[in-house]
Amino acid sequence: MRLINVSTLEMEEFPAGKAPPYAILSHTWGQDHEEMTLRDMYDKINRPGNGSFKIQKCCQQAKQDGLQYAWVDTCCIDKTNAVELTEAINSMFRWYRGAAVCYAYLSDVSGAEFMPKLHSSRWFMRGWTLQELLAPKTVQFYNMDWNQIGTKADLCMEIEQITGIPQHYLLGLTELQEASVAQRMSWASKRTTTRTEDLAYCLLGIFDVSMPMVYGEGGAQAFFRLQEEIMKRVRDDSLLAWGLGHDSPGSGITAGRILATGPSDFAGCADIVCRESSTVDLAPMNMSGGRLRIHLPVFTTSDGDTVGILNCGPEDDAQQVV
Repeated sequence: MRLINVSTLEMEEFPAGKAPPYAILSHTWGQDHEEMTLRDMYDKINRPGNGSFKIQKCCQQAKQDGLQYAWVDTCCIDKTNAVELTEAINSMFRWYRGAAVCYAYLSDVSGAEFMPKLHSSRWFMRGWTLQELLAPKTVQFYNMDWNQIGTKADLCMEIEQITGIPQHYLLGLTELQEASVAQRMSWASKRTTTRTEDLAYCLLGIFDVSMPMVYGEGGAQAFFRLQEEIMKRVRDDSLLAWGLGHDSPGSGITAGRILATGPSDFAGCADIVCRESSTVDLAPMNMSGGRLRIHLPVFTTSDGDTVGILNCGPEDDAQQVV
């Protein structure tokens, strides 16, 4: 793990699991020409715009908070090295979880009356910042002038309203794995990324899975691979409950499709939870050759259709099935 020494602004490397306490920055990227790279840090180059400002303020704040090191994604990863980039993306959730504190810099929020701007901040709409909100135990929010506007604990009611994520998950009172796959997918359903594949890659840590990065494969293929990895790790039928609430024409839901093509397919699944039932065979499900193998209870409708019942349903109605 590569960290910035906040006193010298020199880069230092540490073996896995041996990093000292560090602060970590969460932010939305600006224009590429503004963001500081690893090479810029080595060459002592300061770029115009917010890129240098964010790093300087992060390091100053870390030093003020008694920390000697900080991590910033723009300059602590060598993005020209595909192997390092893949390792970093697969480790990102763990790095944010392991930070002593996370500073969330909201570059589009200003002034004392910040609440309306908080609700519309780009930070809450980006894919990567979802894990950066959920993973750290402590998150401090700063406005565009680097004035603190609150912590995750202080603002948890507002953050729940903005994101749809229940407070007990935001505050770490309940482990993320207790939320169904569909619920966690719904938290990402309105988020976007610059590269389509990243909408899958940014969710790896939230589902505790790993997979190679294949930029150029396309967002749908990356998301398909993510779902395959989730299947290997856990039997959670809510993975197949996507599309709920997509009743309008042109919604993008295709008849006969087995898996979702992106988190947006789970937009209506915020209340879908797993059922506990001894009558359901919870043998693993898996994909092979484009076919899904799954054990489900089935019944035949009055129209003669055979329907499989997923082991999940609305949280507030235990009798309703999917």
